[in-house]
Amino acid sequence: MNAMRCLLLAVLLLVVTAGSDRAADDGFVPMFNGKDLTGWVNVNGLPSTWRVENGVVITTGQPMGYLRTNRMYENFIADFEWMHKPPKADAVGNSGFFVWCDPLPALGTPTFSRGIEVQVLVNLEKEGFYTSHGDLFSIWGADCTPERPHPNGWKRCLPSERRCKGANEWNHYRVEANDGKIALAVNGKVVSSVSKCTPRKGYLAFEAEGSECQFRNVKIKELPSTKPKPEEVADEAYDWKRLFNGVDLTGWKDDAGHRGHWQAKNGLLAYDGKGEAKDKDLWTDKEFGDFVLVADWRLTAKPTMKKRPVILPSGEPAMEDGKPKEAEVPDAGESGISLRGSDKSSVGIWCWPIGSGGVDSVRADKDQPAEVRAAVTPKLKADKAPGQWNRFIITMKGDRLTVDLNGKRVIDNARLPGVAKRGALGFRHQGSAVEFANVYVRDLE
Repeated sequence: MNAMRCLLLAVLLLVVTAGSDRAADDGFVPMFNGKDLTGWVNVNGLPSTWRVENGVVITTGQPMGYLRTNRMYENFIADFEWMHKPPKADAVGNSGFFVWCDPLPALGTPTFSRGIEVQVLVNLEKEGFYTSHGDLFSIWGADCTPERPHPNGWKRCLPSERRCKGANEWNHYRVEANDGKIALAVNGKVVSSVSKCTPRKGYLAFEAEGSECQFRNVKIKELPSTKPKPEEVADEAYDWKRLFNGVDLTGWKDDAGHRGHWQAKNGLLAYDGKGEAKDKDLWTDKEFGDFVLVADWRLTAKPTMKKRPVILPSGEPAMEDGKPKEAEVPDAGESGISLRGSDKSSVGIWCWPIGSGGVDSVRADKDQPAEVRAAVTPKLKADKAPGQWNRFIITMKGDRLTVDLNGKRVIDNARLPGVAKRGALGFRHQGSAVEFANVYVRDLE
């Protein structure tokens, strides 16, 4: 009898141990180490925006932006708890979890990225529009198909039932993302889903959006790949450094004459075109050699129709009846981005028919060889209409310049004669109102 009891006890112990091992080996791994933000990238917040305390990840919500993973994920199950801590129990608490997002903010927004958002919200609801209970939706150029059509036709799935708790209470989310479909379980039950998502591979991120929100027990289990197409994958991340923090001019030479003219406004760097400094251009404190620069820009003045010169691909002005040819265009002014400390190496922003992205000081220099002048002349006009956002990606290697504008190459490996080996980056004063956003640089040295 004693032998039988020992055998049963041994079997029971084996079963319990096996079950415990299976529970520990469920494939989930922590996404935070419980001490700091190792493995994560603070894309556009201040150092104070995100912190870790006692294993809990906390965002102040200010300024708005996101904290992303340092690598991409495709198919996975993410599991976490969240709690809003607004100033008052009935105040709005807003945050989110981004799925398959890009590493940098979307064009023209200094805050958030293209991707699919899992809503993390309390005390804000508009019937038929959005809820505080587990919405899923695409943002900033991403796409998805909601499980249930939205009343207004939006790419947004409203939850099937109310399951979220309010402020100062913990909620549990399980997000299963597989082959372009995302299903959200709120406090133990799936309430919303979307499918046919683009992208369907990318970075994961938590959102800062106005007030304190906390996250804990954040873990993830990766699932087998379903081989997304290249166009279904988010942009690749590099070691981007943010040059403009969206809050003030830290990192820039803020001359007294710039005050009230070059200003941080709502995450944007805005210039009214009326600077009073001796050098009205705004320059970085730091100097750069070889680099890649990302910068969004738009001319904000109301455009008026003006005649502007027509420039040939050779860099020469077009002629008509023996005179320089002109074309009437909607003109909102001009600006530029100067490279390596000199406005002689400035990538132009203007409304001329030839388009932005060229280096006009070199193009117009008759002492330069024809091939040099042609190379710094935009190959095509890639600008959007005045008032709309544009994105430059500017690459400098040695004395060679490449400029991509809105995804199109307008300058390709052009030589800038006499350009300095190192120097500051600058936004130009040309007497026009202009705004910049999402200014990031990657050092190639």
